[in-house]
Amino acid sequence: MNQPIHDMIREPQLVIEGENLTLRPLQSSDTGLIEMHRGDLRVAKMTSDIPHPLPPGATQALLDRASDAKREQDFWALDLSKHDGPELVGLVKLNRLDPFQSEVSYWVVPAYWNTGLASDAVTTLIKANPLDNKTMFASVFQDNPASARVLTNAGFAYVGDAEKYSVARDANVATWTYLRKLD
Repeated sequence: MNQPIHDMIREPQLVIEGENLTLRPLQSSDTGLIEMHRGDLRVAKMTSDIPHPLPPGATQALLDRASDAKREQDFWALDLSKHDGPELVGLVKLNRLDPFQSEVSYWVVPAYWNTGLASDAVTTLIKANPLDNKTMFASVFQDNPASARVLTNAGFAYVGDAEKYSVARDANVATWTYLRKLD
């Protein structure tokens, strides 16, 4: 009998080496940087799930979810330290939808917006395909065309419009939805 996806014990996350960055599992030493960057309204407004202001305990809850053996989401820090850069300039996440599909989402600190870093992170994640996905989905807010370019640069195809609730905006926001086949 197949075990439900949310009850499965997960393998430890891999460190994924890219050309310009390392995608690595979150660690407790990331707490301060994650809290500072997720607390930035400019970052929170471009995501569906980061509240603003960031409530006490939100960062620890994220770290707890990331380290849970039965996690449904895998988080990686965008780490530039191998090139003498900061240890954390954003996060990328795969949310398991079923054993063969995930939704990818990401955020990058404003100092690295429009630098190609998000495209590098998503492309590196796709090449590694750590969850052996057949398909990845993503959606971006329509007032964030730079994130749409990240996805199209990584080979995602536009599949339609929708809406998603943004906790920071306390509103439904129009989105563009994308799909990437990985066969």
